[in-house]
Amino acid sequence: MIYDLKVPASKLKRKCKLSKFKFSNTNDVNPLKDIIGQERGVRALEFGLSIKKKGYNIFVSGISGTGRSSHSYSMASEFASKKETPDDWCYVYNFDKPDSPIALSFKSGDGIIFKKEVEDIIENLKIDFPQIFSSKDYEDKRAIVYNYFKKKIESVICELNETAKEYNFVFKQTEKGLLSIPIVNGELIKDEDIKSLPKEEVTKIKENSNELSKKTLEIVKRLREIEDVLRDKLEELDEEIAFELIYSRFNSLLQKFEDNNKVRNYIIKMQEDIILNLDEFLEDEEEEEELKNILSKNKLLEDFFKRYEVNLFINNVDRQGAPVIKESNPLYYNLLGKVEHINELGALKTDHTKIRPGSIHEANGGYLLIQAKDLITNYVSWEGLKRCLINEESKVENINKDSILAESIKPEPIPLDIKIILIGDYYTYQLLYLYDDEFKELFRIRADFDVEMDRNEENIKKIISFIANHCKEENLRPFHKSAIEEIIEYSSRLADHQKKLTTRFNRIVEIMYEADTWAEFEDVGVVKREHIKKAIDEKYYRNNKYEEKIQHMIEKENIIIDTNTWKVGEINGLAVIDLGEYSFGKPSKITASTFVGKDGIINIEREVSKSGSIHDKGVLILSGYLGEKYATKTPLSLSASITFEQSYDTIEGDSASSTELYALLSSLSGLPINQGIATTGSVNQKGIIQPIGGVNEKIEGFFKICKIKGLTGNEGVIIPYQNIENLMLSDEVIKAVRQGKFSIYAIKTIDEGIEILTGIPYGKKDENEKFPVGTISYFIQRKLNKYAKSDKS
Repeated sequence: MIYDLKVPASKLKRKCKLSKFKFSNTNDVNPLKDIIGQERGVRALEFGLSIKKKGYNIFVSGISGTGRSSHSYSMASEFASKKETPDDWCYVYNFDKPDSPIALSFKSGDGIIFKKEVEDIIENLKIDFPQIFSSKDYEDKRAIVYNYFKKKIESVICELNETAKEYNFVFKQTEKGLLSIPIVNGELIKDEDIKSLPKEEVTKIKENSNELSKKTLEIVKRLREIEDVLRDKLEELDEEIAFELIYSRFNSLLQKFEDNNKVRNYIIKMQEDIILNLDEFLEDEEEEEELKNILSKNKLLEDFFKRYEVNLFINNVDRQGAPVIKESNPLYYNLLGKVEHINELGALKTDHTKIRPGSIHEANGGYLLIQAKDLITNYVSWEGLKRCLINEESKVENINKDSILAESIKPEPIPLDIKIILIGDYYTYQLLYLYDDEFKELFRIRADFDVEMDRNEENIKKIISFIANHCKEENLRPFHKSAIEEIIEYSSRLADHQKKLTTRFNRIVEIMYEADTWAEFEDVGVVKREHIKKAIDEKYYRNNKYEEKIQHMIEKENIIIDTNTWKVGEINGLAVIDLGEYSFGKPSKITASTFVGKDGIINIEREVSKSGSIHDKGVLILSGYLGEKYATKTPLSLSASITFEQSYDTIEGDSASSTELYALLSSLSGLPINQGIATTGSVNQKGIIQPIGGVNEKIEGFFKICKIKGLTGNEGVIIPYQNIENLMLSDEVIKAVRQGKFSIYAIKTIDEGIEILTGIPYGKKDENEKFPVGTISYFIQRKLNKYAKSDKS
């Protein structure tokens, strides 16, 4: 029976033979760029990219290396190439509400044209206005208006002087306006000379001045009206000349954007503002430069002309189709933009030209790819992104917008038309789905990328073409058919399944690069099987330092592992140590002690808080098995302790539950276990063996220890029979099995396993509910009955 449970060498690894494929090396193969083995994920991704409804953003889940990022980008790029190029966006000054900059949209490429033309117009006006308003033509037009009103003013002044003579006064037109000057003894008296006159004369002058004011009130009023009209006419002249110039400068720009009402309205507002602020264009250059020199000693002089600058916020002039942006560092400002400030005299100043876009603006109209973990670890970025998607608009606002020293502005929000593609693992998706209600509404599409695919002819053909394409793109040596066969086998090993292949193609590509390098060292033109093997072996060697140290400690008996003895209540279990890049199997001695009592099975690791919940469950299952098997008539009177010897880390998982049960059965029966046979596999309450993970690493890890201790032909490993299809063992182990130096047993029940370990039948109850004498169960039942009697006494 035991021999029947041995797995033959032919089933320890599924070899790859590419005899059906007619090629010598990859130079004979048509390259393939498409992703392989991700039909479900690709179909979901394609649907998510196609649907144009709110909330249908995409979460691409899967393990790194499955092509989830690269293929998401390539598929998004393919869809983007078929879409229209999105609009340019500019922020401009709001002449009605300066703290709320206006967002203007333009057809792709028009934004930079608009910015440049506005800059040119303003620069030209700075030159044109001083020239026009200092020209002879302007002076002549101004003189005509002035001379027309000058005669009226002089006539009114004459009328005033006729009245003023009666009171010994005369009116004079000065730069300060119309002045009344007293006359004493036929001479005009200055203000400073009045004080030297006799008191009576001063009093008379004041009385005459008051009377004159009353008499000339209406005439002066008429004069002021004429002066006001003159001033208005001169301003109208200035505005008329300015408008003609402005119109000539802006006319072509208005015509160019006549279909864009918002842009036209902005241009009209700018024209009006220029006319209102003509003086800024007519500043005397020498005075202005002198003023700047004075103020520069403190900080910066505020630039009035900033208001006419155009902030080209998003420029798509060089883009064909929609944008596809990858945000590798989704900090708040990188993602959502910011309003920058400059320090002026201790105050933080800003304006519409300091508004900066984030990747969400750059990707507007297209696709934005973000690594989910990077995003959700920046909480404000995640909340800000969700807010944008919910409102379907992006508002540029700073986090510290309430700072007292910082000047704030509120840029007009920009409408969003964007597809977000989050890329992460399964656990991140579950975390967001379970604990973030908004996530469910915003990311309705999940594209799940698998870590494995079927090992069939179609997929093998695709892998061959993938390897050929990579050789071509990366300028690698051609790969021989034998090298590809080895890669296929390596792929199944990575998938831990004879009927599967890994879809983590980054691991395949790494081996390709390294094998090509080993071929280069040998100065050969084609990569062959031996180069793939060399690359794999060297990769293991670079990473297995910790494994070798453990093996050395076992060899020196610092870690006690027996392989050549038989012992009661002791057994070698198997665990996998995962170092990320490399994982390996490590044997652990498990011991069980049984004695009289009613405490049941004590998990020592649990008692010292070194046991995980799944391991605890596995131990508790053992009580159920023993109870059903041996306590159907009398209560189970038993105390037992189980532990992993020389284990100082937390134990998790139930893959050792069958091993722990074997140790218990050995202790209860008093029958020794062959220490040369290690075991793995979980067990249920009915004694059925269940599959586990890491079977190849566990077998190879124990084999290496047996090899160190010395192979006698009695060594081996017991595994669940379901794990046979997971076997992709090393050639060294297969060779040892073929030579009879090492055995691998595949079992379905605890009965089969304990018989292999002890060499004695397990035993089944007869019609009298008794176990056959000399069987394992007979000895166990006898021990339990003895415990029950002792407990009663």
